[in-house]
Amino acid sequence: MKPVAQIKQPILKEMERFEEKFKEAMISKVPLLNRITHYIVRRKGKQMRPMFVFLVAKMVSDGKFEERTYRGASVIELIHTATLVHDDVVDDSNRRRGFFSLNALWKNKIAVLVGDFLLSKGLLLSIDNGDFDILRLISVAVREMSEGELLQIEKARKLDITEDIYFEIIRKKTATLIAACCGIGAASVGSSADEVEKMRTFGELIGIAFQIKDDLFDYSDAKIGKPTGIDIKEQKMTLPLIYALNNCKPSEKKWLINSIKNHNKNKKRVKEVIAFVKEKGGIEYTVSKMETYQQQALAILDSYPSSVYKQSLEQMVNYVIERKI
Repeated sequence: MKPVAQIKQPILKEMERFEEKFKEAMISKVPLLNRITHYIVRRKGKQMRPMFVFLVAKMVSDGKFEERTYRGASVIELIHTATLVHDDVVDDSNRRRGFFSLNALWKNKIAVLVGDFLLSKGLLLSIDNGDFDILRLISVAVREMSEGELLQIEKARKLDITEDIYFEIIRKKTATLIAACCGIGAASVGSSADEVEKMRTFGELIGIAFQIKDDLFDYSDAKIGKPTGIDIKEQKMTLPLIYALNNCKPSEKKWLINSIKNHNKNKKRVKEVIAFVKEKGGIEYTVSKMETYQQQALAILDSYPSSVYKQSLEQMVNYVIERKI
């Protein structure tokens, strides 16, 4: 059995029911919108976000589950999908998960409007049911995701990212949404504010480890669906690169910055940068940082009694850093 299928096992019934509810949440009176949202539903990914919501909800409440939990997962998925649709427009990207993106099929104007529609659907689902605690958690996540993206754009222009700024960017850009999933899972079954925050922190730790793993793929020789060196070509400052920059001679630093700024489309030069980062120990350092976040996340789970849900979350933490894609 594949790792994700194994993780999903204890919440299989809930995930099936969630798919129905998620489809219902997207219904509109406009036929064009229904055609587009049908296209979105058919091309869903691994659905890690609802899995986090459901597994956390069940772990913290001894298997209890409420309608609010389904709504929380739907809100996350609606708003996350809206941000992906907008991202594809901003990045002028024609593909998403191997399929055509909405902007490739229906052009930018329609894609932006569909993103707005999904966003408002998510907000109304919470407001109509008085789920203001859930709405607050997801709204904070959306604000931080936007800030993280803008901070990355600002810093990429100058290539002056320190390790602290790198972690702030990935915490906001990637980890905050997984943090919201775990916080919402706990909040949806009536957990205390402290427990919601504890689960939010758990999600944040996994999210940071997840992004570090993604950054490591840029230096991998394995076939992962995206070419290596893509972050260097896009002038993205990732942890292996930051470490190498901070641990080399001034002349090497000058060469490295010049390579990223002016020669990032040169395949030979990109390969040289990758080799240089590896030689300076950037990969080992990054792996050790990722494992630190993994251990901190597992330590939070240790405070909960044994259950199939806790077991699945432990598998999820390990899958995040062991995955091949």
